[in-house]
Amino acid sequence: MSGGWNTIESDAGVFTDLLTNLGVKGVQFEELLSLEPDALAQLHPVYGVIFLFKYPTNEPYRGTDKPLDGTFDYDASERLFFAHQTIQNACGTQALLSVLLNKADPSVSQEGDAGYIDIGDKLRDFRDFTIALPAEIRGEALSNSELIRDTHNSFARSSPFIDETQRRPDEEEGDAFHFIAYSPIGGTLYELDGLQPAPISHGACTQEDFPQKVMDVLQRRIARYDASEIRFNLLAMIRDLRIRAREFADEELLATEERKREAWRFENALRRHNFVGFAGEILKGVVSAKLAAGGSAYDDWVNQGKKKMEKRAAEQRARKGGEGEDVEMQG
Repeated sequence: MSGGWNTIESDAGVFTDLLTNLGVKGVQFEELLSLEPDALAQLHPVYGVIFLFKYPTNEPYRGTDKPLDGTFDYDASERLFFAHQTIQNACGTQALLSVLLNKADPSVSQEGDAGYIDIGDKLRDFRDFTIALPAEIRGEALSNSELIRDTHNSFARSSPFIDETQRRPDEEEGDAFHFIAYSPIGGTLYELDGLQPAPISHGACTQEDFPQKVMDVLQRRIARYDASEIRFNLLAMIRDLRIRAREFADEELLATEERKREAWRFENALRRHNFVGFAGEILKGVVSAKLAAGGSAYDDWVNQGKKKMEKRAAEQRARKGGEGEDVEMQG
């Protein structure tokens, strides 16, 4: 079961406000539409990236001896914050915390201005409590944290018909997606995936090397999929761009970022509400108006709606043989 965790979208506004609500300061997310290293380098300082991909259900995913790329670093499990994923639907928040909680100690950070994040008192208490625990117990602690779970769930889409927190594994339908994190920590590029037994090292990596090296890793990972598979999403965890705007007195950038934050707040507010009742009231009003009009007004309206739906269904069936439709990815 999902143990009280709902699905959230891979969205820069969702992840940024999620961290803000957890008490994190000076951090935001930006979606990357290209795997070009320059696209990531331009966002410096970059703390890490969150990658969403289709979970392979037709082949083994978790390795024991070696991963498909890189090498397991079991010793790193002791000195880094790395937690096993013990519950469904938590992987998005777990991935961003995997970056965040490894940038919380200024005494050990070696990545310059991308090496430390003010995570706030509540998350710092959580990190201090769990850092000495084994990875599997850290995962249990994360899954049972009311602070993290409730904040995570506040960004789930509201549905009056589905309770994802009580969904059983045998009820899963369609494709599954999974979030993982990549971050330069202590001079090494790490892949942090709670479904793997340990952090995966991809070799030496400085902050300056990170854009090129992480894109190389992602390119190799994507190449393992069929060429027709395009459902991937990449988010960069970076310093709040409003800080840069104020440092350089860039009023245009500051205004752009403030408008972006306002749009994110509006979109996230909409996610917390369902509009079934509202739509029902509108439908009742329209039906009443058609019936009051008398004659064939109501029947004509119904038949017109049926024809539109039949046309739309035919267009969708025709598209199935082409490149396919856009898919909203969640994990």
